Amino acid sequence: MDINILRSVATVLSLCAFVGIVFWAYSRRNTSRFDEAAQLPFMDENALQRAQEQS
Repeated sequence: MDINILRSVATVLSLCAFVGIVFWAYSRRNTSRFDEAAQLPFMDENALQRAQEQS
């Protein structure tokens, strides 16, 4: 097996992993979780404690 074939296989596998991560990040079932995480820096201390207690 040639080293170039191994490099090609590694490139294809890396591309597949990247595409899988992108689909996972933009899937609809993760939207609410990511929206909540995006708002964490703007929450005050009491709201942050309530959010931690609920999860």
